[in-house]
Amino acid sequence: MFIDQAQIYLTAGNGGNGGMSFRHEKYVPNGGPDGGNGGRGGDVIIEADSGLRTLLAYKYRKKYKAESGGPGTGGRSAGKAGQDLILKVPSGTVIKDKTTGRVIADLKNDGDRVIAAKGGRGGLGNMNFSTSTRQAPRFAQGGVRGQERTIELELKLLADVGLIGFPNVGKSTFLSRVTKAKPKIANYHFTTITPNLGVVDYKGYSPFVIADIPGIIEGAHEGTGLGLQFLRHIERTKMLVHFVDVSGSEGRDPSADYNAINKELHEYNEKLADRPQIVALNKADLLSDPEEIELIKKEFEDMGVETFVISAATGSGLDKLLSRCTQLLDEIEEPEPLFDLEPEEEVLYTKDFKDEPITVTIENSRDGRVFVVEGDFERLINSVNFDDLDSVGYFQRMLTDRGVFKKLEEMGIQDEELVRLQDIEFEYFK
Repeated sequence: MFIDQAQIYLTAGNGGNGGMSFRHEKYVPNGGPDGGNGGRGGDVIIEADSGLRTLLAYKYRKKYKAESGGPGTGGRSAGKAGQDLILKVPSGTVIKDKTTGRVIADLKNDGDRVIAAKGGRGGLGNMNFSTSTRQAPRFAQGGVRGQERTIELELKLLADVGLIGFPNVGKSTFLSRVTKAKPKIANYHFTTITPNLGVVDYKGYSPFVIADIPGIIEGAHEGTGLGLQFLRHIERTKMLVHFVDVSGSEGRDPSADYNAINKELHEYNEKLADRPQIVALNKADLLSDPEEIELIKKEFEDMGVETFVISAATGSGLDKLLSRCTQLLDEIEEPEPLFDLEPEEEVLYTKDFKDEPITVTIENSRDGRVFVVEGDFERLINSVNFDDLDSVGYFQRMLTDRGVFKKLEEMGIQDEELVRLQDIEFEYFK
């Protein structure tokens, strides 16, 4: 099954919590703090694999999570780093952030990789909080949660030449004749419902890859037919061969068809419409009047379009067409990407909790008002030993830095009123 789009949810590994321990040695009754740092969380990495041809693996399984880092332990031992999770995708896959629509990476070549979700930093052990006035800190820092995000995977075929044109104009027949591809061929619209790839191996011509792109008709850029689904597959092609039916077997007008398809390319992306393009006037074997063919060819040449008269069914004219394709491919530079790519820096995820939003709501109970504080406080709570005065003091300083107390005062909190923060409740005193 050919699947060229998928949406998956990624969770990188959490950083391990810092250790909280003290040295216990036979002749050192008052040993200092020796809790080690937590291990970093594993990243979720996307890697291109040229052996894959579809995103089928991501059609049914939608959630992926990397391993979390281990906690720090005594003896200044750091926690084990979480193992990275590597997901393989076909070469030619573009990765986008679902929320922002931003392109994260374009994995064109085998082995290309990107960190799609970054592991969290491990927390500091209590050995890091020892000072001259606080020699026995009974708290350690919690690890940072790993990055969570939904990403979209889009496979864009890697081909040198893209075959475009209305349905039933002979693209599949041409592909089957000049390559070893075996596309489905029949005399009805949309015989081809998935892109077909083939490598030209014809009479000693330099090899190149051709993609038969189905479903581009009027309104394709707006999603009509299969067009929007497959327009992406010609984005990487260096040139286009535009097939038109000169036989008029279905009452179509060759130049009108040509203009209609190019209008769709222009509406989809102007850069794509500017891609080098030649026209193949196919099914010439069905016209008995050579003058009629020459009139159609002259009509295209008057528009400045390089044109070849062929018959994919009989093989007539294919030599000249393929020779010109080979020549152009040697002259044309790599196509310019149709999207803006700003790769993210591959750094450890160290979310700044001071920038996280905080909300305060008031609930009424029998005992009076309760001020409910909501925000990202998990790491802070993991850092605190509420049985230790130094640790509680650290907790209060962090709440002050986050602006929690200021927010409470703006809401009109009074001394001895309750504050609830996740599973913790405490009385407020100014």
